[in-house]
Amino acid sequence: MSLTTPYYLIDKSKLLANMEKIALLRERSGAKALLALKCFATWSVFDFMRDYMDGTTSSSLNEVRLGHERFGKETHAYSVAYADYEIDEVVSHADKIIFNSIAQLDRFADKAAGIVRGLRLNPGISSSSFDLADPARPFSRLGEWDVKKVEPVMDRISGFMIHNNCENGDFDLFDRMLRVIEEKFAPLLKKAEWVSLGGGIHFTGETYPLERFAERLKRFAGEYGVEVYLEPGEASITRSTTLETTVLDLLNNGKDLAIVDSSIEAHMLDLLIYREKAKLSPNTGPHRYMICGKSCLAGDIFGEFDFENELKVGDRISIQDAAGYTMVKKNWFNGVKMPAIAIRELDGEIKTVREFTYADYEESLS
Repeated sequence: MSLTTPYYLIDKSKLLANMEKIALLRERSGAKALLALKCFATWSVFDFMRDYMDGTTSSSLNEVRLGHERFGKETHAYSVAYADYEIDEVVSHADKIIFNSIAQLDRFADKAAGIVRGLRLNPGISSSSFDLADPARPFSRLGEWDVKKVEPVMDRISGFMIHNNCENGDFDLFDRMLRVIEEKFAPLLKKAEWVSLGGGIHFTGETYPLERFAERLKRFAGEYGVEVYLEPGEASITRSTTLETTVLDLLNNGKDLAIVDSSIEAHMLDLLIYREKAKLSPNTGPHRYMICGKSCLAGDIFGEFDFENELKVGDRISIQDAAGYTMVKKNWFNGVKMPAIAIRELDGEIKTVREFTYADYEESLS
């Protein structure tokens, strides 16, 4: 089947590999796994993922509603701050609500009295190498950190969310940070019924020691008598999706340049934010090209890659690992055509599940 590029292509066979590791971890550790919608919210594959995960976790009213209505199962609500006009609707869609601060708990505890309530804790350490994404950066607004301040509100909450991992594929680092968390928050953990350790743990990676991870989670749960949650985002969908593009033009301005019918700013914004290049596979050969987006942003560049053959107009280029923090951040910069969303089923059939038109662009404005 030949689709008009650009489009995101979700490969269910590759998604299945992640799902099976998540299912194995759940079985071996007893922990629950919630899909982090801030990373991936393409609900057309929720029916597939639902059999392997326990529910969803969110960062906004829209996400908690999407999780409740499209994924089902257990639905956690979290936000850095809830507004008065949205709290009732948030509560109506959630099984658990996690407040970012004691002040927010004080403000909305009564409105959330009908569901399970929790609080975010900030341990002051993280695995992030980017200050922009570091939840434990100086003066962080993400969670409470003072045990003495939290202890008096334990009668209004039953658990905690602690999210301090970021692109962490190092089990030993995870283990060391968890020990710090235990040392700092032990008095609170012993009074809790559940603890979410957040996302950012790349336990579906090919070399990650899944058995050791499962044992550590099980030991943590037993030590404090808590139910453990994980919030895999990238770990759920890593390596499952490509952004399919076509070469539109070739130039040489000291380097060979290839312009494709997509845009890093519009379609893979995280790469631009974190100054990272895209992934291509294979990335070998004698012909090097800078792959450039079609927007007018001078730095709209996917990166430099090697090809076996010289590129020509009309060639297809597949940008790898294009699921996490892409479709949830895509935008209409320059009015560049929004990539369609397609799914490759387990039998190999490709189905287009969403295409975007001028009307979508027009309606996103005013």
